[in-house]
This record gives sequence, C-alpha cells and structure tokens, in this order.
Amino acid sequence: MRGLDCLDKRWGKRLTLIELKEAGKAYGAQSVLEQVSFRVDAGECFGIIGPNGSGKSTLLKLISGVESPTFGSVMLQGREAAAYPRKQLARWTAVLQQDALPPLSFTVREVIGMGRYPFQSWLGDELGDVDADALVDDIIERLQLQPLQDRAVDRLSGGERQRVALGKVMVQQPKLLLLDEPTTFLDIGYQVQMMEWIRSWQRESGLTVVAVLHDLNLAAQYCGRLLMLQRGRVVRCGRPDEVVRPALLEQVYGTRPIVVEHPSAGVPQILLEANGLGRME
Repeated sequence: MRGLDCLDKRWGKRLTLIELKEAGKAYGAQSVLEQVSFRVDAGECFGIIGPNGSGKSTLLKLISGVESPTFGSVMLQGREAAAYPRKQLARWTAVLQQDALPPLSFTVREVIGMGRYPFQSWLGDELGDVDADALVDDIIERLQLQPLQDRAVDRLSGGERQRVALGKVMVQQPKLLLLDEPTTFLDIGYQVQMMEWIRSWQRESGLTVVAVLHDLNLAAQYCGRLLMLQRGRVVRCGRPDEVVRPALLEQVYGTRPIVVEHPSAGVPQILLEANGLGRME
C-alpha cells in the first residue's frame, strides 16, 4: 500500500499533519468546543477521549473538514481543512464510524471497491496507475473476508460489516484515518482484532490515525498520545500515563477507578471499583 513519508529528510523531524489553534465550534448561542489547540504529526496514533457530550465527535468533524470552526483554525497539511474540495480531501483522508455500514444489498467485494470512488472518473475508470482489482483482492485477503466476498452486506453480522467498512477505507489508501468510536458495538474479540488490524496497517504504511474512543483501556493501549476533553475544553494532552490517572478521571468522569499497569504493554489500564451501593441480585 502507498505509505506516507513521516520524516522531513532535511531536518530529520516529523511533519505536522494536523494543527488546531484555539479552535471552537458553536451552534447558535450554544458552544460545543472552546479554545482547542493541539497538533498531530504524521505517523502518529492520537486518541481523543472524554465523557458523552464533551465534543469528541464534533472535533472529528472539524478535522475531517465536514464542518468549519466558528473560531480559530483547523489546518491539514498547512491548509484550512474545510477549504479542501470534498473529493480531493477524500483522496488522502478516510473516516471509519461506529456501525459504519447500514445493511445493503451490495456484495462485500462491491462495497470495498466503492472506496476507490475518489480516484475514479465520472465513468468509473481509475485515474491513476493503481490496479484496483488487485488492491481489493489484497485487502479482502488481509481482513480474512474471502469466504464472505460474494455475500450481500445485509446478510452479515455487525462485526463482519465493520470489517467490510474497514476494508472500504483501506482501499482508499489514505494518509489520514479518522476513527469515530469504531469498536462501540463490537464484542471484545472483534474490538481487539479491529484495533490490531489498524495498528498493523499504520505501522506498515506510516498512516496517521486520530481515534475517538470510549474504551479508555483500548485508547491507552493503542494510542501514543491522548487528548482528554470535558465540556468542550481540553483537560489534558499527553502520553497515556500522563492522562489516565485516577484523580483526573474522577474529575472528568465522576468516578475514581483503580489504575494499574498493563503486565505486557506497560500502559495504564483501569479497573472499576464498586461504589458501595451493593450488588444487584
């Protein structure tokens, strides 16, 4: 797959792919995000966490260019995100959402192939020199979808559909992948499998990943840095061990968990503690 050169050869430094400067978003008189500033370098896996209603999905919409900030700036490769023509931006940015594919009558192979739309003419012909069929074959094999490739998507389980959705964004060969709670409706086996596929893809191609995740343990395990939001403002940004801390989690989530170190990964993981109200029978 086409990768992204993460290093500036002249200076030996990472290139900044995303930069927000005091970005804010308001809908009428209601402010959803306020003074959000951070940068994401090429090749990073950057996580966004916070309770419901903290502005996580809105922030992802600003980064994707779907919406423009009311205040401040959101830059992608040095250009305002919302200034990119949609098809141009889709050639190097992809979004994977929770339950990303509704039940469809198209086959698995057809849906994955739809990811090539930004690179096709209005007649459906590839504009570059990519062998789209070979690329689809490779992704189907990689995601272990061969037995399902001729099956209609509406005959798949939720976990299988999400795997097809991942294949559809992979075939775009993006530089930037935005994840909007892609594991929310998956069981723990599918959650880990999904994140492992994404991490393998990221490491192989230099992909930049920005992930909104509800599961703090997954976020700490798969993201190199975390941004914590509360009521539209940044509470903390840093390494997982700097963000996933009992006092900070109590401040933001209203409950104080036990934080332990993962025995093999060495990252913080949380254990929820009973609040003393008694066990449900």
